[in-house]
Amino acid sequence: MLNVNEELCIGCGICEESCPFGAIEIENGCAVIGESCTLCGACVETCEVEALSLEIEKVVKTDIDAWSGVFVYCEYRDGELAPVSTELLGIGRTLADKRGAQLSAVLIGYGTGSTAEKLIGHGADTVYRIDHPALELFTDENYCAVMTTLIKEKQPEIVLAGATAIGRSFIPGVATTLNAGLTADCTQLEIREEDGALLQTRPAFGGNIMATIVCESSRPQMSTVRPKVMKELDFDATRKGEIVDIVPNSELFGNRVKVLETVIGEAANVNIQEADILVSGGRGLESAKGFELINQLAEVVAAKVSASRAVVDAGWIPYPHQVGQTGKTVAPKLYIACGISGAIQHVAGMQTTETIVAINRDENATIFDIADYGIVGDLFEVIPKLISKIEERR
Repeated sequence: MLNVNEELCIGCGICEESCPFGAIEIENGCAVIGESCTLCGACVETCEVEALSLEIEKVVKTDIDAWSGVFVYCEYRDGELAPVSTELLGIGRTLADKRGAQLSAVLIGYGTGSTAEKLIGHGADTVYRIDHPALELFTDENYCAVMTTLIKEKQPEIVLAGATAIGRSFIPGVATTLNAGLTADCTQLEIREEDGALLQTRPAFGGNIMATIVCESSRPQMSTVRPKVMKELDFDATRKGEIVDIVPNSELFGNRVKVLETVIGEAANVNIQEADILVSGGRGLESAKGFELINQLAEVVAAKVSASRAVVDAGWIPYPHQVGQTGKTVAPKLYIACGISGAIQHVAGMQTTETIVAINRDENATIFDIADYGIVGDLFEVIPKLISKIEERR
């Protein structure tokens, strides 16, 4: 809660002006907190006389041993299962086996068909299928209510979801409702042997360090995980599992939000994470015009175009193309790095590529340390010759 020390408050009004929600008013020379306060703390930081203080009660769950198993939210939208779902089942299988627990997939949507069987083939022991017309179009309100209700009933100790637009949108609401810890955008998950806690590793401070976060006193332990950083298990058609159909209570479905239209933006069209071949440009291109050459190479090898953070920050190419800790994590069959030095933040986003080809004029560039094939030379000379040779072979 937000406390006001009436003896210290001088009624200056700075807190009233700084509140982004209009939750503070000055009455009779003292700050008064309204119901719209979200406990964001902005007013506390601006109060020069320290009359405001934020008090947040930490709830420690004493029954954490009652929580068991691993849940994976498997994203289903527009008739398709998001690839990150089967990737999460892969790491979920590893975590569940280490805990000697069950791995459950949570499938929310409408008209999901045989998707549940696919999830079992990729490692799930149980699939909780909530297939309902009200869930055909995604809304935070409905998905959050359904997921929260299921977690409260089944009490899994670990809940995983993809760090996609949908996962990032409603999973924080689930964690807030459950008063659980949530680590966003994870790139590595492990079980701590001494107590079974989930070690959740993610980039921090712009990708300059890797932080490992542990939620020791709350359950479930929740993480959203970047696509393409975990390996899915091969599909096994002989695996047996249980499919549990759940009919949600109609009272769970709110009506405060109505989806009027769905528009596919540029980020969806770029989709570099699903590409088998990527041609990626860095600062060595010298200007935005350099991407004309990159586009030519991408065209002859049937690739998509990606980029390093430096050129995205410079405005040479839009963010959906960015690879790295602060961009997309990719794992194509072939990654051609053109004029990219190989900073650790970039390498973390593409190091699981099957074959890496690097073109750079600096023979000491770090990118050559991870490249399978390296070409030392001016990319403006190398790439046209490379394009010519590819066209000759064709």
